[in-house]
Order: sequence, then C-alpha cells, then structure tokens
Amino acid sequence: MLKAILSPFTEKVYAVLRIFSGFLLTFAGAQKLFGIFWPPTYPRPGVGSQVWIGAVIELVAGTAIMLGLFTRCAAFVCSGMMAVAYWQLHVFGGQAQGIGKFLPGVNQGIPAALLCFVFLYIACKGAGPWSVDAKREAAKAGT
Repeated sequence: MLKAILSPFTEKVYAVLRIFSGFLLTFAGAQKLFGIFWPPTYPRPGVGSQVWIGAVIELVAGTAIMLGLFTRCAAFVCSGMMAVAYWQLHVFGGQAQGIGKFLPGVNQGIPAALLCFVFLYIACKGAGPWSVDAKREAAKAGT
C-alpha cells in the first residue's frame, strides 16, 4: 500500500534530495571561504591550502548539483572529495583510537560518509527533473 502511495513521487523526491544535498555543500563551502553565516564555525583557510581547495569545490560543485548543471561530473567529484574527507580527517586525523577510528559513529564521520554515497548515487543517476541538465536534454531532443 505504501509503495502505491509513494511511487508516483519518486522522481520529484529524488530532485529534492539532489537540490538539498547540493545546498548543504554550497552552504558549507561559503561558510569556510567567506566566514559568513552565524556562528562562524571555521577559520578562513589560506588560499591554495587543501581546506581552501575543498571549500572551492564545495561551493562550485555544490551549486552545480543544486542547479542540476553538469550534475554527474560535479557529484562524482564531490563523492571523491567526501571520501577523502572521511579517510583523511575522520579516520586518520581524528581522535578515535583502535577499531573505533574506522567507525563513523565513533570518529564523527557520519556526515562525510553519508554524503560520499549520496553524491555517488547522484553521479550514477544524473540530474533528474527540475534541473538545467533536464532542460538541456529536452532542448537537444527537440532540435
């Protein structure tokens, strides 16, 4: 019964997942790069540092994912970036010891691990509805 009720909304809910995931990444990048939004949780990274490069990727690719523009490429890059963030910052750079350093619930890496796979899914599925990519494909098919 629930399948019959929810199935018609599958593509629209996927679009909301893509848009909101892109928004979260864009917000994080803007927060790091510009020190905006309250409270300022990140010190502004030095230009050219690894954190700065990651923030630029978050801002640019997050915006692209949110708009559905070159979605597969942007999401693939973001998936890899979140995998690097998980392993570098949470597993090997975190405070957890022993086997706990590999467990996202212990090493505080749940958001990075989850977003890694969300972006991988988006890279595989594509932009879906409500996207620039969908409009470009429709225009190409119409010509």
